[in-house]
Amino acid sequence: LVPQGPSMDASKKVDLKIIIIGALGVGKTSLLHQYVHKTFYEDYRTTLGASILTKVLAVDNTPLKLQIWDTGGQERFRSMVSTFYKGSDGCMLAFDVTDRESFEALDNWRDDFLEKVIPREQDFPMVVLGNKIDLCDRQVPKETASAWCKEKDIPYFEVSAKNNINVAEAFETLAKQALTMYKGIFESYLTDSIKLTPYDKPKKSCC
Repeated sequence: LVPQGPSMDASKKVDLKIIIIGALGVGKTSLLHQYVHKTFYEDYRTTLGASILTKVLAVDNTPLKLQIWDTGGQERFRSMVSTFYKGSDGCMLAFDVTDRESFEALDNWRDDFLEKVIPREQDFPMVVLGNKIDLCDRQVPKETASAWCKEKDIPYFEVSAKNNINVAEAFETLAKQALTMYKGIFESYLTDSIKLTPYDKPKKSCC
């Protein structure tokens, strides 16, 4: 639980931007629709650019409005997708446990994201989702994905958009991380503002 300082009003709604990225066909749109609408979205049309869904929830007694950006995973859209990174408060990396290449692409997606987020934060709020655990033809062992995430210090969730396994838990973990960072930035901003008072101006020297 994040302690509430006197300057942070817990009852005031906080808007956070979350972005979900990853290779083509890993189920990003399905994960998002399962979380927001509690339905399995089985339309295989490729997301072009980005689409946005919102979800209102409470974390640590703070009302949150998540603006979740669903992005296209096709390589030719990569430069367009990266323009949507700006202003993100949290990032969700998704891969398909039945598609080894989608897992191997995580390094590139993560590096691309961190390069474009300003200021660059190595401990930027991020979670990894291994989707489609309901399918039989698994190619990425849980241990392999967990080891990659442990090395990067990123929480890992095995999920199924189809069967609604761990989807809400993953989004809410990321929302909590993002809120913690938001509060830290908010508090440091207020502290810096308080320091910048007229009384803090350097005294003129007569020498």
